[in-house]
Amino acid sequence: MFGGISMLKDDQLVIITGMSGAGKTRAMQTFEDLGYFCVDNLPPTLIYKFTELLRTSSEINKVALVVDLRAPGSSQEVVNSLITIAKNNNPKENVIFLDASDEKLVSRYEESRRDHPLARNGRVIDGIEKERKLMSQVKDNANIVINTTDLSPKQLQNKIINRFEKNGSEKFHVELMSFGFKYGLPIDSDMSFDVRFLSNPYYISELRNQTGLDKPVYDYVMEQSEADEYFEKVFDLLKFVLPKIKSSAKAGETIAIGCTGGQHRSVAMTERLVAALKKLGFTVNVTHRDINRHKGVH
Repeated sequence: MFGGISMLKDDQLVIITGMSGAGKTRAMQTFEDLGYFCVDNLPPTLIYKFTELLRTSSEINKVALVVDLRAPGSSQEVVNSLITIAKNNNPKENVIFLDASDEKLVSRYEESRRDHPLARNGRVIDGIEKERKLMSQVKDNANIVINTTDLSPKQLQNKIINRFEKNGSEKFHVELMSFGFKYGLPIDSDMSFDVRFLSNPYYISELRNQTGLDKPVYDYVMEQSEADEYFEKVFDLLKFVLPKIKSSAKAGETIAIGCTGGQHRSVAMTERLVAALKKLGFTVNVTHRDINRHKGVH
């Protein structure tokens, strides 16, 4: 029960609260990436009706709500509701309190150039002190307290993932895509590579109607000395840069490999990179965007 509220069928409800500027937006974005249904700034008085509506859904069983002093109603009413929530100790309900030092909160507000919600047109530190006093009992009763003073956004994300992702793994993934330049560059690629300099299997009659997924085409492409050298250089670059991208705040990286039509050379090179990156432990998804177009020169 959640202060008299029946929880969702199978999983959990997370309440994200804490000091303004301590990272609640980043926390909510992380729960969204973990597949939670998220709502920001929900009045505590609506939590009962909200969860009751969701109980009728067969698709939603993980919910994260941001509840803080921005919510409608008096500050004390919001605090009292949060204290009640935090004291229930239901294993399927978690109250996360995000905190940070006054100095760090002031610094973050100065960077964002926003007013503190409890000190409109006043000193940020006055709003922080007022909020800290009001929220002290909420913090005392929260079952998870995270101090973000010395945490980067990525580190906060990882703390949440490690606690709430069932397999404990990060969600960083690599999207590898083959494509044909004649059909345009993929608009969502972060990096693009061109393999049109390799000899084209299209001009070999027995290979023309096959693709880079077929062994004869794959072997024809990879037996070229330039293909081996090119693969090694691209792979070395990805081995260097992907861990650095993973350590940043990005959830994934999209890498596109192109040839003329997206049927032969780019498909073969993409498949080789997929296998190599999986061996390094990356989660890799593959798309061959234009493999079935089979029109014109490839």
